[in-house]
Amino acid sequence: MPEASSALVEAVGIRKRFGALTVIDGVDFVVHEGDAVGIVGPNGAGKTTLLNIISGALRADAGTIRFAGADVTRASADRRCRLGVGRAHQIPKPFTGMTVFENVFVGATAGARRGGQAACDVCTEALAACGLLHLRNRRAESLGLLDRKRLEAARALATGPRLLLLDEIGAGLTDAETAALLETIAGIRAQGIAIVWIEHVVHMLVRAIDRLVCMDAGRVLAEGDPATVMSDARVIDAYLGSRVA
Repeated sequence: MPEASSALVEAVGIRKRFGALTVIDGVDFVVHEGDAVGIVGPNGAGKTTLLNIISGALRADAGTIRFAGADVTRASADRRCRLGVGRAHQIPKPFTGMTVFENVFVGATAGARRGGQAACDVCTEALAACGLLHLRNRRAESLGLLDRKRLEAARALATGPRLLLLDEIGAGLTDAETAALLETIAGIRAQGIAIVWIEHVVHMLVRAIDRLVCMDAGRVLAEGDPATVMSDARVIDAYLGSRVA
């Protein structure tokens, strides 16, 4: 286990309410450089809300968040993006009317504030890493589901992240497409980028991560080695409903 000082993300005592509903209830969450952390849990457990708070899309009602040692609790999403927090959403959101390359170029320029040849080089590298270089001149809206998900990841990669947040990007894919997506994620990890991945396709998730977190009712129910967490009686009761091999 890395030293505490090597933590890339440190979220302490995070709380979030929407009206009378408590969605995040005192969560502590740590990600180290190069980590691959999976998050599972039933619908409504607070998983996506936690990612939104880490990315800056939502502001926590209580608690603190540090990224690479800096307090970003009140920092905007674009500020966190420039510091190195990338995000890929559950439902791909390509910019229609633009090519695949142009979509990724937005990440390099608006997200990372690169320009000129440097931005073009970053886009080419991101597209290659996500298996999309041969489709760079295609209109984004013409892509199939797998390639739209890859485009979502490539656009985030072009911002130069140290941390990549993935929200159920395996949803809706066939087994063959799932295998292809896992290769893409493995390539991203090989660059030293830390990953936090929410996923309901558990058999895919556990092949890509080192540590698993199960959330329920806005709290961390169990955390640790994926096999140990998945066999935890509390996780079975709250999420799985039956024992998983």
